[in-house]
Amino acid sequence: MPSHDYKIFADYHQFYLMDDEVQPLIPEDVTDEDCRRRIKVAPHIMVVYPVRNTEVPVTIEVHDAEPSTDLAAWDHVAECSLEVPSGRIVIAGCTDYLPDCARLQVAPGIYRARVQYGALGALSEDGLDGDDHYRISLWPAPAAELKIIKQYDEAAA
Repeated sequence: MPSHDYKIFADYHQFYLMDDEVQPLIPEDVTDEDCRRRIKVAPHIMVVYPVRNTEVPVTIEVHDAEPSTDLAAWDHVAECSLEVPSGRIVIAGCTDYLPDCARLQVAPGIYRARVQYGALGALSEDGLDGDDHYRISLWPAPAAELKIIKQYDEAAA
């Protein structure tokens, strides 16, 4: 299972995984529901909403089949589909210059993406420092609807 570690500048509390060739428009119609779910998906792009708007650690794993997940180890878990016809995924922060962004080579096709959010309540008072971290597991799978597997409750944190 290939694993790739990134530090992504999540300006405006968001970062993206998108197809490199299509390079879809970034969705601008962000709703309260998107923010509560901490994820938004559109054709060829997924938007992840981390708790910090600074550099955040992100690990991306590519699997041949659906991996298991220890839900107790994560604060929030969401799944969505991501179509990657080019076989290249761009990993970008909101204000990154796309030609300079990291790329991940995968087989062209449709992937299920499980986004796992950890230590969301471990932020400094100013919200700039913390131990929050994110893992995205990808595997080939038919397209399916966005699904929240575990919802983070900020009020309880």
